[in-house]
Amino acid sequence: MRRIALVVGCVGLLMAMLGWILEPAVFPFAWLAAVTFWIGWPLGCLALLLVHVLTGGRWGYAIRPYLLAGIGTLPLLVPAVVPILFVLPRLYPWLRADEAHELANRFYLNAPFAAGRACFYLGIWLGLAALVLRASRRGEPSAVLAAGGLILLGLTVTFAAVDATMSLDPHFVSSDYGMIAGAEAGLLALSVCVLVAALDGGHLPAVLDDLGKLLLGLLVLWAYLDFMQVLIVWQSDLPHEARWYVERSTRGWGILAGGIAVVHFLLPFFALISPRLRRSPEGIAFIAALLVVMVMLREWWVVLPAGHVSIGWVAIAAMLAVAGLSTALALRRGDSQSLRFRVDHA
Repeated sequence: MRRIALVVGCVGLLMAMLGWILEPAVFPFAWLAAVTFWIGWPLGCLALLLVHVLTGGRWGYAIRPYLLAGIGTLPLLVPAVVPILFVLPRLYPWLRADEAHELANRFYLNAPFAAGRACFYLGIWLGLAALVLRASRRGEPSAVLAAGGLILLGLTVTFAAVDATMSLDPHFVSSDYGMIAGAEAGLLALSVCVLVAALDGGHLPAVLDDLGKLLLGLLVLWAYLDFMQVLIVWQSDLPHEARWYVERSTRGWGILAGGIAVVHFLLPFFALISPRLRRSPEGIAFIAALLVVMVMLREWWVVLPAGHVSIGWVAIAAMLAVAGLSTALALRRGDSQSLRFRVDHA
């Protein structure tokens, strides 16, 4: 599996680099969508692990190896952001002098301040991940580390989401945006863990039921926050906010938006309220895999319309590159025994 993931990642990377040459207007947005989709996995795993330290429960012990493997992919962020550095002016209008002078929020959206914030986010995430992994090797991270880490993680993820994707349209404003990104990161990470746990024959149906309930709770949280943003923008009816949704409801994006509403929320919601499905390894694995795919599609829906590009071979190649390489790294960090649930941990 590790070889397959590595081959897929390398082929995707080569195709993405070819897309950079052949489709220079498409590559920046395709690569940004892939990176922002993937980063939700390690950050979400980090948040879930810290939450479990504070709350306890057998669900956390059941997926602890998978959470640690996901956190271990975070160093991949350093090389992943390098291509973005070369295409920043294509991505962000506030970095283009002819458009930046008209913005009222230039005090925040400017190159030096943005670079400083990015370095701060990266330092916090890598430092926190290193502390958690080190503490986990010795036993259990402390409650102080968990509480402080969750506060730092919540703040940095919120502002990083604003900087990375919301500022693609510097006129769009939403105080809900960062919370949506955080909830979606947790949903993605838990979906990956549930998928692996469901495929592991050593897991008990009761543990899958607990994980399914948590998955349902995160799904409802994400859907509520996303709907509230739509509702607030709709009732305000301000041009600079409505334009963000207009761009994502035309040229076929409206069909995808409807699909996200149905397949990303309604279908998993009604499936996960069934105790029988939650206890079924095959059923909950299908729902978890579906949620991972839908999070990926939603990230394309958020990022690609900002560049007036569609889902094509460059976007798919970039996603395969990041997903394949991160999966190979996660499998390398955990051997077959450490990625297996043990009943005596619960």
